[in-house]
Amino acid sequence: MIIIGLVVGAGAGIGATTTILRNKLLSKSQQVLKDAEEKGEVIKKDKILQAKEKYLQMKSEYDKQVAERNGKLQQQEQKLKQREQSLAQKVEDLQKKSNELKSASDNLNNQIEVLNKRKAETEKIYKESIEKLEHIAGLTAEEAKHNLVEMMTDEARAEASNTIMDIVEEAKMTANEQAKKIVIESIQRTATEHAIENTVSVFNLENEEVKGRIIGREGRNIRTLESLTGVEVIIDDSPDAIILSGFDPIRREIARLSLHKLVTDGRIHPARIEEVVAKTRRQIEQEIVEVGKRTCIDLGILNMNHELMRMVGRMKYRSSYGQNLLQHSREVANLAATMASELGLNPKLAKRAGLLHDIGKVPENEPDLPHAILGMKLAEKYKEHPDVCNAIGAHHDETEMTCLLAPIIQVCDAISGARPGARREVVEAYINRLNKLEEMAMSYPGVVKTYAIQAGRELRVIVGADKINDVEANKLSYDLSRQIQSEMTYPGQIKVTVIRETRAVNYAK
Repeated sequence: MIIIGLVVGAGAGIGATTTILRNKLLSKSQQVLKDAEEKGEVIKKDKILQAKEKYLQMKSEYDKQVAERNGKLQQQEQKLKQREQSLAQKVEDLQKKSNELKSASDNLNNQIEVLNKRKAETEKIYKESIEKLEHIAGLTAEEAKHNLVEMMTDEARAEASNTIMDIVEEAKMTANEQAKKIVIESIQRTATEHAIENTVSVFNLENEEVKGRIIGREGRNIRTLESLTGVEVIIDDSPDAIILSGFDPIRREIARLSLHKLVTDGRIHPARIEEVVAKTRRQIEQEIVEVGKRTCIDLGILNMNHELMRMVGRMKYRSSYGQNLLQHSREVANLAATMASELGLNPKLAKRAGLLHDIGKVPENEPDLPHAILGMKLAEKYKEHPDVCNAIGAHHDETEMTCLLAPIIQVCDAISGARPGARREVVEAYINRLNKLEEMAMSYPGVVKTYAIQAGRELRVIVGADKINDVEANKLSYDLSRQIQSEMTYPGQIKVTVIRETRAVNYAK
């Protein structure tokens, strides 16, 4: 019982303490709520004040913007009023000008009416005058105009015909005389010398004993000489002579000079032969350059490319149909300069083109090109004048002539090559060539007779007029020239002339 009483007393003490704590917590919470309410009021007032300030600020900015817009609107209204006034003034001015133009138009219309009336009166007077003139003359205006035009046309035609006839006759007389004069003077003023080169050179010996030394033991010396020079050395029964055969004249000359030095020196063996041939080759090359320089100096040709000058020197050892090429080129150069001077052209360019016209025959590496085209390409390569290049390429009609030098070079080349004694050819080959020309022409149908004239430089073909017409005659000439060009070898060029004529014969008894 005592224990129960203690427990009850302890519970009562705990309950009183709890009540006291609860009251204290209630009072504190009420105080906190009160403080919070006071703080909330303060914050509320601050926010309201801030909102009012912001509102006032925004309102002032808005009022300011409205005022600015109103000001701009007023300015625009003033500008519009000014424009309206200006437009009104312009409309008024336009109205005044329109009235003025209207009055001017009325005046112009009145003047036009007056002019039309005067024009009608003038035309009436003109027609009356024409009618009176036609009545007096007995011709209408169109007939008179037509007669006048016919009369003036006939007079003009007669005068033109007489003038043309006079010009043609004068041209015929003077052209032949001038051409003959120029050609004759060119030939007379040009010195011509003859130089004949063959494909075989003969080396003369003092005695027959030297032949064995040249042959050497087991033929070593002669084989060495042939391999170094590229020339065939022929030692036969010819007394005191050795034949050097080769298509290249420069190689033959090197072999000839080398043999001369070896025989003179007396020491003939492969090593010595090799040394002498090398020395002779250098000597020949130097001589080629010297000949080219000397030729250019003699002809007065300046500023020529060194390689072209060397090719000019090589012409000395080249022949064409028995005519020395360098001598032929010098002749053509002098002839061309003379003709160019007579015709009022540049003689220096003509002389240059004449010297270089056959330069395509002497290059060391000869491509499969005609020598005229090859020479033109070489001249172009070494920056020669375009007229010189064209004259070189066109002197055998293998390219179109574009300058006056080209026909001059062609004519001078023909003069130098066709003069008597300039070129040699075997008589038998010459006769065979003429016979072949005539036989070739006779093989065509419709051909009656053929004649090879002017030493084979012209072929005249006479055809039957009843068998071939004019068009077929032209075709025959073309086909025959192409066949000759493709199947035959000849110097210069061959002119093919086809003659077709009709003869009417009657007898008066």
